[in-house]
Amino acid sequence: MSSIDIKKNHSLSLDDAQKIADDLAQDLAEKFSVVYHWDGDVLNFERTGVDGDITVNQDMVHVRAKLGFFLSYLKPAVEREIERYLDQHYS
Repeated sequence: MSSIDIKKNHSLSLDDAQKIADDLAQDLAEKFSVVYHWDGDVLNFERTGVDGDITVNQDMVHVRAKLGFFLSYLKPAVEREIERYLDQHYS
């Protein structure tokens, strides 16, 4: 099993930062059949072969995911895409 752990500082309001995380989860749900739900400031997501969470607080977004065996070979591409998304939306 391979894991992803990415942090990004932001200067947005908590509501705006959570809205961006929710938009990301909706996009993932549509594209990859990811199921997600909020638990306080933590957005949990999962699908076969992947589970993780996005923690959003006042000044940081923290993405963690565990990739199953069959998706672990995609780790570099997935990390690049997450970093690109975070840079684009949380700068």
